[in-house]
Amino acid sequence: MDRIEAGAADASCHGAAMEGYSYPMTPTITTTAELKSFCKRLENSPFIAVDTEFMRETTYWPKLCLIQAANTEEGACIDPLAEGLDLGPFLALLKDPKICKVFHAARQDLEIFNNLEAMPVNVFDTQIAAMAAGFGEQVAYDALVRSMLKIDIDKSSRFTDWGRRPLAESQLSYALADVTHLATLYPMLHERLEKAERLRWVEDEMKALTAPALYDCSPENAWKRLKPRKSASKYLSVFKSVAAWRELTAQTRDQPRSRILKDDAIDEVATQTPTDADGLNRLRSVPKGFAGSRFGPDLLEAVKAGLRDPEATAPVLDARGPPPQAGSGAVVELLKVLLKARAEDAKVASKLIATVSDLEKIANDDNAVTPALEGWRREAFGDDALRLKRGELALVLDGTRVRVVEVRRGPKPS
Repeated sequence: MDRIEAGAADASCHGAAMEGYSYPMTPTITTTAELKSFCKRLENSPFIAVDTEFMRETTYWPKLCLIQAANTEEGACIDPLAEGLDLGPFLALLKDPKICKVFHAARQDLEIFNNLEAMPVNVFDTQIAAMAAGFGEQVAYDALVRSMLKIDIDKSSRFTDWGRRPLAESQLSYALADVTHLATLYPMLHERLEKAERLRWVEDEMKALTAPALYDCSPENAWKRLKPRKSASKYLSVFKSVAAWRELTAQTRDQPRSRILKDDAIDEVATQTPTDADGLNRLRSVPKGFAGSRFGPDLLEAVKAGLRDPEATAPVLDARGPPPQAGSGAVVELLKVLLKARAEDAKVASKLIATVSDLEKIANDDNAVTPALEGWRREAFGDDALRLKRGELALVLDGTRVRVVEVRRGPKPS
């Protein structure tokens, strides 16, 4: 029987190292009985590594083609396209709160399971964890494996056709290697964060990954994933109506949103509000002849629907805090430098601490409602940001490094 060799890992969720482990490569699971047996063997694991292979280049809904799962004792590929296979036993495992589900860059995997009404609970994303552990922003999986395990991943099967059957041995080996390496990485990364007292730095991020709003694909909320450029009721009402039309059309036809209408076209339609074919055809961002296509009449109806009662139907934008103060742009630039310096000191990705939006809010308001002024982020950066604004800290260039220094104030003149 073929075997997959793995590096040092831990059978517990808390990171105590083992000398190493190896386990058999389970044949691809294609029957419900095989899946039940596999899940039964995993149900007492403190964690399982999970990955998926899917296709969505030409569809709205991702087509799940393969599921890979592993603990420290065994791993397997599950074929969701196998005739008669019931994924229920594995989906129940994902919802078991006692088991930590380990992903890398989990967003799209979680979207797929959410579509199956099986959003995993107790999730750990190694990409987010790597940002807190000093591996940079959005580190790629192969780079993390290379850095921590000293292994180069063969990526030749990465962009193959995962929907075609039978799958080649090279595809299955590549797919299974992803989760076996992940099962090795997780305890090491967990222990590293625990020793650095940074586990709480990523806990909120992990919880946010499974928030229902993140995966909401209801047409009426489609406008929220876009960026309206104006605040007028007429514009916003049409913007929302057209975004809803595009989302519903994409879902119904199972086509990517961009195949129906580009994002920038939604903004132009909401700005110009065309109500007839001539007006629609004059828009630069709308494909030539669009008004005469099967989509044209429905799009025009969406525009008219948005114009009927804009005051009542326009969405309410999130409060964006007080308007920018004069000179706040320079303050934002200083805060960016401070953030970079503090992130380098802590050896953590700056994106995990604060975003440009956070900095803009802090520049305008010392009491801004922003994650950067809460919890560990306030300790790592927020308090210093406020002290920099008050003139209590200064940024000093020391060779090629920016240092943050206290400003000593002399006694006030009498």
